[in-house]
Amino acid sequence: MFTHSHPALFSRAEAAEVIRLAADAQTRSGGLVGGLHNHNIRRADIAWLDDKTSAAWVMERIVSSVAEANRDRFDFDITDFRERLQVASYDESVEGHYDWHSDIGDGPIARWRKLTIVVQLSEPESYDGGALEINLGSACATAERGVGDATLFASFMLHRVAPVTRGTRHSLTCWCHGPAFR
Repeated sequence: MFTHSHPALFSRAEAAEVIRLAADAQTRSGGLVGGLHNHNIRRADIAWLDDKTSAAWVMERIVSSVAEANRDRFDFDITDFRERLQVASYDESVEGHYDWHSDIGDGPIARWRKLTIVVQLSEPESYDGGALEINLGSACATAERGVGDATLFASFMLHRVAPVTRGTRHSLTCWCHGPAFR
């Protein structure tokens, strides 16, 4: 299977700090691979964190988790992290969601994505809907909703964030890169 869970990668206080860092960053409407926007496919606000300064500790934790999961579960050829950390906010007021998609595409960086890691930042009782679902072919896996829980999966896998029907769901996403899958 091309998924892996890492419970409590971040504490509640650390997850709240990531949300605060995102609030301090400039947010914009989330797009698709290649920079396109289609609100029927994705409705979310995103902020990019500076993983070299204020969010360096976040990136260190992500890198450590990815290294362990890749060694134990995936064995992909990962060479670097070419993209900044992304914090997404899916709000009930716009039925925030991201329909079925994969994270690999024709974009200059997206074609090199190998693993996707998504960290739950919101308290699970603070919103309804918003499940991260990963298509396993004959079934779907639903990511854990505990604050700080991380889900890793191969970037070529179809996945979605179901519409949020109450509250706001915050998540942190990062991608690992390496030679393109053949």
